[in-house]
Amino acid sequence: METGRLSESLEDYLEAILAILQEKQAVRAKDIAKRLSVSSPSVTGALHALSEKKLINYTPYDVITLTSKGEAIARDVTGRHHVLQEFFTKVLGVGDVEASEAACRMEHSLSPDLMKRLVGFLACVENHTDGDTDWICGAARSYKDVDDPDACRECIKKCIEQHRRKPKQSPDSGGV
Repeated sequence: METGRLSESLEDYLEAILAILQEKQAVRAKDIAKRLSVSSPSVTGALHALSEKKLINYTPYDVITLTSKGEAIARDVTGRHHVLQEFFTKVLGVGDVEASEAACRMEHSLSPDLMKRLVGFLACVENHTDGDTDWICGAARSYKDVDDPDACRECIKKCIEQHRRKPKQSPDSGGV
């Protein structure tokens, strides 16, 4: 989903509101301030901006809810974050905390086409490796430990070729 001209900060507020709603079923400004580690005046300003854009229902000192448009954007941002985090942890072998932080920074700038391709790649990894992701882990180690990117590309190419040569189990033999 295209979010138009919504700033990264406002997307983060929508994402936080959705997460809090899923955890507590009610969102107050102080919950958002705590989750995002920002001041109450910052939250108030963001809530006014989101309300003006008709993305949230907001009245001071009352619970905050997402409009259907706000929820759609929040779910889209959350989805982009999840896909990026999965890519960083499963494909690149990055730790959870670093992966989440990087995903948070990058989730705002991915084009819909790039996101579609990334989702497709992750689906391919999940569906076509028969649970054998050694080639991915080898690729992640190669990128991390080797200074020569050309050597990494060659290693990854060899890993993928080896994976492709592995005999696949047929569906009637009990394999996936």
